[in-house]
Amino acid sequence: MFIFTYVASFLPVLLYSGALVFNEIFHVDLMFGVPTIVAVVAICIIVGLVAIAYLLMGGLALTAHSDTIYSVGFLIGGLAVPILGLMFVGEGSFLRGIEFIVYDTPFNGLLNSIGAIDSQHVPWPTLFTGMLFNNLYFWCTNQMIVQKAFAAKSLKEAQKGTMILGVYKIFGALFLVFPGVIARHMFGNQFLSHPDSSYPHMLVELLPKALFGVYGAILLGSVLSSFAGALNSLVTLASLDFYKGVFNKKATDAQVARSGKVTTVVAGVLCILVAPFITYAPDGLYTFIQKFNGIYNIPLLILILFAFWSKHATAYTAKIVFAVHVIMYGIATFFFSQINFLYILSLLFFVEAFLMWVLPKVKGEGEFILDSFSSAKVDMEAWKHGKWVGALVIGVVLITYAFFSPWGIG
Repeated sequence: MFIFTYVASFLPVLLYSGALVFNEIFHVDLMFGVPTIVAVVAICIIVGLVAIAYLLMGGLALTAHSDTIYSVGFLIGGLAVPILGLMFVGEGSFLRGIEFIVYDTPFNGLLNSIGAIDSQHVPWPTLFTGMLFNNLYFWCTNQMIVQKAFAAKSLKEAQKGTMILGVYKIFGALFLVFPGVIARHMFGNQFLSHPDSSYPHMLVELLPKALFGVYGAILLGSVLSSFAGALNSLVTLASLDFYKGVFNKKATDAQVARSGKVTTVVAGVLCILVAPFITYAPDGLYTFIQKFNGIYNIPLLILILFAFWSKHATAYTAKIVFAVHVIMYGIATFFFSQINFLYILSLLFFVEAFLMWVLPKVKGEGEFILDSFSSAKVDMEAWKHGKWVGALVIGVVLITYAFFSPWGIG
């Protein structure tokens, strides 16, 4: 399921989004006198091929080093956009821009983190159910994310890395969400029918032309690194779970590595072919990915939660729950499309958790003991500051939600 969704949605979306912004900034279509979709496809092909070569040469180690560089550049560049945007709407004054967005806004409610209960995107009750489960799945169980923690030299270093990532996520509202609020003030309703185009138009409007190249490099570098990391995750799953796990159980490391290179090329090319079709996603890129992930995210999260905290979770039950989820999610998506998918995921979480709890009792399969950590090859001593740093990050996130709410400026 991971391999399927990587090829069908996540990786193509990475390529398409990067190509879309790059074309809007540098007007590749106008430069060569071709339709926009042709320019986007050409950029997807170039970036995709470079990413494949990138991964073949350096693998996850190269991705880890490049991520460090790109993250700093992207954080600086990402935060520069809302700052320049506030100066734009404030007619040169940063403080006037803040005042305009908060008090003089013609679009009420955009700063409110607690959305409408009937929102087609994120109804506020789902912040504590469907969206919470969705985020727990992505950041705590997604193999693309988790593999980077597994690559750490010790448990302590892995925990430090996740805490740093948590700090980055605090700024996410400023460089992921807030620019959309500013874009609405800049362009009005111009991009409501195609919201993915608003951000690149903002960049063209706000950035000095001298910085176009710098921001373009940071943006494409980030896309390149994310694409290579996710493709590496896909290749790992295919090589270890299928090639060595099913087709050639006695394969040597050299054979596994060789199969991985073949998989890298094949999967990378498939993603390049799929990427242009993302333009037809009706709800925008973000919602498209979240709906697609709904195929498997909830049962995977439940499986891991029960593996850690229940002695009754079994492989047989996990397979049943996965099958039930795919069938029920498919039925709900096609026949109850008027219901927000986050509500559907919320309901499925509790239904499937109940199945995971009750089926082993009915079948009487015995107990499951998680002992994977007993043979760990790295230092498993925890970071002594981990708990209070984690609590601090969570506290700041809650304060941020309260600040952007009716109790604050929302």
